[in-house]
Amino acid sequence: MTPPASELQIYSVEDRSPGTATCVVRCVGGVARTGRRFTLRSPTAAPTPPLLLTLDHINCYGKPMEFLDPPHSATVRLSGEGTDALTRGVILTSTETDEP
Repeated sequence: MTPPASELQIYSVEDRSPGTATCVVRCVGGVARTGRRFTLRSPTAAPTPPLLLTLDHINCYGKPMEFLDPPHSATVRLSGEGTDALTRGVILTSTETDEP
């Protein structure tokens, strides 16, 4: 059985600059790990290719972490071309799963 992909739900976008965003997220599935790539489908009605983001950093209650699992929340830094599309409620899905 293949483990589930990790999923992060955006709670808020705290800071944004070209190509990076700092967000408060909640892990809603799987285990999110630093370095992992996530997809985000554009919210526009027209079908577009998925936007790719990289999870660069996880900070949970002031402590750097390598992973985040449900139902925990953390502040994360994401990078990639899709950071402009990040808004509250958006769910990011990892492009990889954990191997057993």
